[in-house]
Amino acid sequence: MTFHKALTELSHSPAFIDKKRPQKLADLTALCARLLNVDRVSVWQFPEERDRIESEWLHTTDAATGDKSSLYQSGNPDYFSALETERVLSVRDAQNDPRTRAFAPGYLIPLNILSMLDAPVFDGARLSGVICLESTHQRDWTLPEISFVIAIADTISLINTHEAWLHSQRALEYVTRYDSLTGLSNIESLRDRIGHLADKIERRGLGSLALIWIDVDRLKSINDGLGPQVGDNVIAEVGRRLKKLSVPGKDLLARIGGDEYALMVRNHTMRDSLELTASRIRQEINRPIRLTGHSISVGASLGICHLPGDCQTTEELLRGAEAAMYNAKQRGRDQACFFDSSIQVTARSRFVLENELRAAISNHTLEVFYQPIMSAAGMKLESLEALVRWQHPQRGWLSPIEFLGIARSGGLMYALGECVLRRVCEHWQQAHNQGITLPEISVNLAAEQVSIPELPSLIR
Repeated sequence: MTFHKALTELSHSPAFIDKKRPQKLADLTALCARLLNVDRVSVWQFPEERDRIESEWLHTTDAATGDKSSLYQSGNPDYFSALETERVLSVRDAQNDPRTRAFAPGYLIPLNILSMLDAPVFDGARLSGVICLESTHQRDWTLPEISFVIAIADTISLINTHEAWLHSQRALEYVTRYDSLTGLSNIESLRDRIGHLADKIERRGLGSLALIWIDVDRLKSINDGLGPQVGDNVIAEVGRRLKKLSVPGKDLLARIGGDEYALMVRNHTMRDSLELTASRIRQEINRPIRLTGHSISVGASLGICHLPGDCQTTEELLRGAEAAMYNAKQRGRDQACFFDSSIQVTARSRFVLENELRAAISNHTLEVFYQPIMSAAGMKLESLEALVRWQHPQRGWLSPIEFLGIARSGGLMYALGECVLRRVCEHWQQAHNQGITLPEISVNLAAEQVSIPELPSLIR
């Protein structure tokens, strides 16, 4: 009971909980060595290959180190087999025991180790390592001692589980909050940041925001002419340039679509200051991009909207900046446009279209057309590509280029992709029921779909 009480007091202390992993291992191995009067206590772990175990921490009577020695399974098969089957190894005569005697010439005899006690460490349900006690005196390990070492090993297992959980949370946070290609914040992070600052401005009655919506011109022609990989490299390079750019009031930079970025500016929102910022942004993007032997030139159309001057809410700010950007495109591209009352009509029109698209997705009224992919000789149908189409009640058939931007800015890309997947599966089933064998069908996935953990189950 004294052993377990000491472990409980250590592992539940705030000082221990706040320590990094090496310090926790140092405390646990030191406690084990002191209470059980052993000369060496070490923690070992399996690497990804699982062909060996590597020493992560070693406590001796002289020192404690993050030792990095390795023990390979190929030279010690009996020991590794015992770890997998017996789990707890209580060894009185380590130099002659069949499970450990392979260590004798190069390890046990030089260090005068006579007895060993090993207990398993887990990562979830998977054996991930071992805690090893080594004594220079031959001893029979008692049941309380074995129980205590198992408890130490279980504590390390809990540390592993907690670290794995933290890692998964960080990975999930990255997937849901950041863009994987550029490492910038995504549109959800941008929405949250705008909402937070807008609430602060409303409470205090002072302060201002400006959102600059940046659309890279000519990216489609680059993708068509040089391939999507070059297009991705252009997007990444533009992101790097915008990230390095220093402008007054710069708050958050986000990638919000395929070739679109948004820069939020706090307080420095006077027209002259924003015009200078917009000019700096365009200058950075206009500099030639050199990739794979090509010198690529792109431009950018910018839309600028103010809060609280032009709008009051997060969605109004996003829609206003996007509408101003489209106005800049209509004026001839590669320029900046401020949101004003004339653009309000365009913004309202896009808002109405967004609501209509939302209803079409919800009511499963979108259609899928199929682009045939033929063999090089043009004689054989190799596969089909599924392409979404929308039969608008007033505007007729709309192609994706006419509504994908609205879907992305409205946060509808996942629902749109799910709708297309379901429609393709319905068509596949209908063909199957009629005895028609369809070739392979390719379905485009949006980044918003790929980043959702439920995607595999949805496809199934």
